[in-house]
Amino acid sequence: MKYIIGTVIALVLINLLIVVFQDSNTGSERKLFDKVPEFSLNDFEGNIVSLSDSEGKIRVINSWATWCPFCVEELSDFARLQEEFGDVIVVITIDRAESLEKAKGFMDEVGVTERIVTLLDSKDSFYKSIGGFSMPETLFVDGEGNIRVHKRGPMEFEEMKEKVESISNGS
Repeated sequence: MKYIIGTVIALVLINLLIVVFQDSNTGSERKLFDKVPEFSLNDFEGNIVSLSDSEGKIRVINSWATWCPFCVEELSDFARLQEEFGDVIVVITIDRAESLEKAKGFMDEVGVTERIVTLLDSKDSFYKSIGGFSMPETLFVDGEGNIRVHKRGPMEFEEMKEKVESISNGS
């Protein structure tokens, strides 16, 4: 009897690990919330930026860190996305609990500091508020604050563009 119970528990745990592993590696999408959590965080100049500052626009909110290779690869694409869609969207990247010097130095090195909004989240509160468990995590939010897509894992530029176009077309 102990063998059967142990086997069942082991199988359940293995299946759970497979689901989590596949979910994080395939970059699957999940809609976890109806509304994006409100936040107020500092930008590189110390100004407080709130989600409501960009109300009415499509927001692409990305949680990243310098230690995440996939996150780093996306930063230039996010800047390109902002430039391509202009005033229709606001790309906001939120650094996960790293110092101003580290985050800004890295953004300067990549050449995107002036091209996208970057906020510092010293307590990692935004990532926690969206139920983050993979890196990167990106929300595509419509003008009313509804999360239309919660993307876990990395993206290529074309995928980012398709998601923004889908929201702007009302799909």
